[in-house]
Amino acid sequence: MPQKRQDPLDTYLLRVLTLLLDERSVSRTAIRMQQSQPAVSAALKKLRGIFEDELLVREKGGMVPTERALQLLPHARNALGAIDQLTQQPGEFDPSSSRHTYRLGAPDYLAPMFMATATERFRREAPLARLSIHALGPDYDFEAALAEGDMDIVIGNWPEPPERMHLSMLLEDEIVCLVSSRHPLAHKGITYEDYLNAGHVVPMPYSRNQRGVIDRQLANLRVERHEVVEAQSFNLAPHLLQDSDLIFTTSRHFARFYARQLGLTILPSPIDFPPMRFYQLWHDRTHHSPSHRWLRRLLSDAGKQVQS
Repeated sequence: MPQKRQDPLDTYLLRVLTLLLDERSVSRTAIRMQQSQPAVSAALKKLRGIFEDELLVREKGGMVPTERALQLLPHARNALGAIDQLTQQPGEFDPSSSRHTYRLGAPDYLAPMFMATATERFRREAPLARLSIHALGPDYDFEAALAEGDMDIVIGNWPEPPERMHLSMLLEDEIVCLVSSRHPLAHKGITYEDYLNAGHVVPMPYSRNQRGVIDRQLANLRVERHEVVEAQSFNLAPHLLQDSDLIFTTSRHFARFYARQLGLTILPSPIDFPPMRFYQLWHDRTHHSPSHRWLRRLLSDAGKQVQS
């Protein structure tokens, strides 16, 4: 009778693998798992034997994953997600004892106050868990990241969100103009002609497939603004206004944060832009997960708090 083959992997080793590849440090992984460093080192040695690969190798700046490790990571996350769903009773989730890492994708023009509010609530309700916030860029395939488990939730404001994803609204924001307090228009306001004749700072596109709300509306109106400075990110743009005659068009919550910090002036837009609506997107694989429902509710509550 043939000998029964033993599975080389168990849940513990899968959790060690994912945390090691996230942290890229045996010591930090040991702290997060409340294990000793020798125990985590022993697990890494066993994982190296199972996969016949070093998985993590030392470089000048620390440890880096091998190509094989990066290939394994999404599969390990998916496997752990499936195991958690199998072992978790419906509705049974206590954020205060969770040690899960939640991955959130968000554009850098999302109001800083929203992220600060969401982070404070996260730390208060789930002190042992980890929140990993990733910036979205034009080359990042967020739909694939949600489907493969590299992301849990993505926040966006695309006028046409992907139909294959679940969606719920987080907050709605008015579009305004942000200028230096020494700008000639700061005290008299901006007319339609002023807007078209002025120099504008614009951020680089964050999506190759969709225009943002502002660019889409300008195209619909067949209006072209004078774009003289292209900033690498939304967060850089307000800093370029302080001693310049530039105008930056953005959402009110985003503008309010930098107006207070940098002494800038917020002016009503002379162009009738539709409101900027931010929503959260998630994949069907996490739709019924109690822990992910908790996170989605937390983000929704943060949006309501910011707008109140």
